[in-house]
Amino acid sequence: MSANKSEMRTALKRVRGLGSAREGTMHFWRQRLTAVANVPLLLFFVGFLIATNGASYEEVRAALANPLVALVMILVLVSGLVHMRLGMQVVIEDYVTSEGRKLAVLILNTFFTVAVGVVSIFALLKLAFGG
Repeated sequence: MSANKSEMRTALKRVRGLGSAREGTMHFWRQRLTAVANVPLLLFFVGFLIATNGASYEEVRAALANPLVALVMILVLVSGLVHMRLGMQVVIEDYVTSEGRKLAVLILNTFFTVAVGVVSIFALLKLAFGG
């Protein structure tokens, strides 16, 4: 009887109530959170660039050796990269129409973000700890 009942439903009736994938709201809030976090972090970063403008390599390395400076710089990198990845994901999902291509580009987007993050944090730690 239930099989017969489902045959009588329209396509809209079958999907109604299933909801979305429930990822849109979390994506929205992550993007807004990283945007808000980027404001003070990038102000710190720009201030650091201004303060070390014209400084020697050793002076910049000494400034980055300060644990607070190094940690805030890592936060700048992580927050900026997460924000970039989320923004690119939206662009890819909106403008890449082929499902296979979309999946491939989304994977590359994640790999690129992770690669840039790992290399950048490694370079920052190497400068901070001297190497």
